[in-house]
Amino acid sequence: MEETNREAVATAVQRVAGMLQRSDQLDKVEQYRRREARKKASVEARLKAAIQSQLDGVRTGLTQLHNALCDVKDIQNSLADVSKDWRQSINTIENLKDVKDAVVQHSQLASAVENLKNIFSVPEIVRETHDLIEQGELLQAHRKLMDLECSRDDLMYEQYRMDSKNVHDMNLIRGYFGQVQGLSEGLSKQLWMVLQRAMVTVRRDPTMLVSVVRIIEREEKIDRKMLDRKKQTGFIPPGRPKCWKNRMNEVLEGTVSGRIESTQSETRESDKMWLVRLLEITRKYVLDDLTVVKNLMVQCFPPHYNTFQVFFDLYHKSVSARVQELAAEDLEANEIVSLLTWGAFTLALLVRTRVRGRVFLYFFPLTIKKMLLLLVKTHIFTLRTCVCRYREEAINYKEEHLKDRQLPQCYVQYMIAIINNCQTFKESINSLKRKYSQSTEPTQNDAAIDKLLNEVAREGCQFLLDEVFLDLEHHLNALLTRKWLTGSHAVDTICVTVEDYFNDFAKIKKPYNQEMTSKAHRRVVVEYLKAIMQKRISFKNADERKEGADRMMKEAEQFKFLFRKLSAGEDTDRLCDAIAAIAEVFKLTDPALLYLEVSTLVSKYPDIREEHIVALLAVRGDASRDMRQMIIETLNQNKPSTSSVSQPVFRDITVPSNTMTAMTSMTVPKLLK
Repeated sequence: MEETNREAVATAVQRVAGMLQRSDQLDKVEQYRRREARKKASVEARLKAAIQSQLDGVRTGLTQLHNALCDVKDIQNSLADVSKDWRQSINTIENLKDVKDAVVQHSQLASAVENLKNIFSVPEIVRETHDLIEQGELLQAHRKLMDLECSRDDLMYEQYRMDSKNVHDMNLIRGYFGQVQGLSEGLSKQLWMVLQRAMVTVRRDPTMLVSVVRIIEREEKIDRKMLDRKKQTGFIPPGRPKCWKNRMNEVLEGTVSGRIESTQSETRESDKMWLVRLLEITRKYVLDDLTVVKNLMVQCFPPHYNTFQVFFDLYHKSVSARVQELAAEDLEANEIVSLLTWGAFTLALLVRTRVRGRVFLYFFPLTIKKMLLLLVKTHIFTLRTCVCRYREEAINYKEEHLKDRQLPQCYVQYMIAIINNCQTFKESINSLKRKYSQSTEPTQNDAAIDKLLNEVAREGCQFLLDEVFLDLEHHLNALLTRKWLTGSHAVDTICVTVEDYFNDFAKIKKPYNQEMTSKAHRRVVVEYLKAIMQKRISFKNADERKEGADRMMKEAEQFKFLFRKLSAGEDTDRLCDAIAAIAEVFKLTDPALLYLEVSTLVSKYPDIREEHIVALLAVRGDASRDMRQMIIETLNQNKPSTSSVSQPVFRDITVPSNTMTAMTSMTVPKLLK
């Protein structure tokens, strides 16, 4: 405390000394004294307020603690009273056991009284239900069956609650309702008969099929209810769960399988065209049946049954099994071609009728290898015929898709499978030839088939690129326009779209995926350069030229980044640098140096033509007629040779005739030849 006082005095002395350093400050001593007095009073007031606040807080805390202590004592007293009452009630609860048993018995008797009418009329209801089943009145029969089962199940449940170990009474109830199980089985047989004739029934009497589905839905609901009660009580009625929906799926699968198996009526011995006839009948059955399912049967089932997909999978499974059986037989070469051709032809028909198909899944990889092996060992011409047909159907598949690009939904994935199949076929043929052929040297026929498969794969890649650029068309048309200059996200959208497509294209096998990336890169850049040559915009001043050039350079870098990523780091700069080189021509501020900049562009890209230079100068918008004429004539005299150009950029870029017409007055007659 003394130390604190000394420090306070020392501080005060120091402050006073600071205030009274000059003689003229002595006149202000009274003023300083009053100011310090006010400060002291202010500090003391704040200290008092703070201490008072702390005291109020402590007082409040003590009050709350006191109240809490009182509450705890009250709770302790209440718990003691509850404990006392509980001990006294134990004996009372034991004395109420007779009452509890009486309640259970009353519940059982109440259930019996409630079902008394049904209990006494069980024989009559059984006869009525049996007659309704025989008459085909399935919904009414099922309603009476549910009443019988409900009465039986309620009685058995009450007996189970009262005495679950009383087997005698339980069997007595079961025996009295013994005919109910037979009615259930009889009704189910009628349901399965209707489902077995579903293709015919849905055309003649769809209400019958709807009734069957409603009955199965009711039973599924009751099954779920009984299973939930079993979890809670351990009791489940006899015959539950019935699982009629699973049984329905088994019946439908057997129906489809039988329909596919019934298509063969002839053999090779009786008819050389037996396989062609068999495949044609199978195709007709599949297409006709799936059309009926799509147009009629789906309306008879709830949406969550996903009826069409279920039937499609059943037919796919059955046809796959049948095709594998046929492929396992000792087929001749022409029969193998018929089998493979049939698959491709069926694919085309499925697409044309808007029925989604997975035709080449009919052949798993080992089956294809076996058939290719026989073709390699017999006649190479038949293999070429098969590949040609495969090519035709791939083209037809693409043409059908272009009529409605929303169908089929998995067009890109199927086209990728078509491309990859070509590589698989090549590898399988080479592998089988090395294994089984006497000569491993490549022949002229081998080269022809290899070339044909490559052509099919590359055409498929081109189809996919066309699909990409159909989506990009609108955004490519927005490049180098007034809207583009003032602010546009066209290139951002182009890059995102290309990357999204190529995430799917990553599944394409080498070397086709690498070729696709290169082609996509070149096509994007060429489309960008075409936009420049079409003179969609003409810069009005130096500021616009600088702004446009900066945007072009930025977008060239975006393309570089994208295609470096897609091509796994390979050099992709030359194509995109063409955009940047043209941007330098636009960005130049001194027109006197324009010739040097254009010369640099021509030296980098010798395939650039006269009409390209004219279009660029028109877009730049500030080159005089004499300057344009001088640049063109000088470049024509000193133009480098294009024979050594390894990667031409401007070769395929044409300048629209309207642009060249507009430039007529800007060039000399020589340039218009």
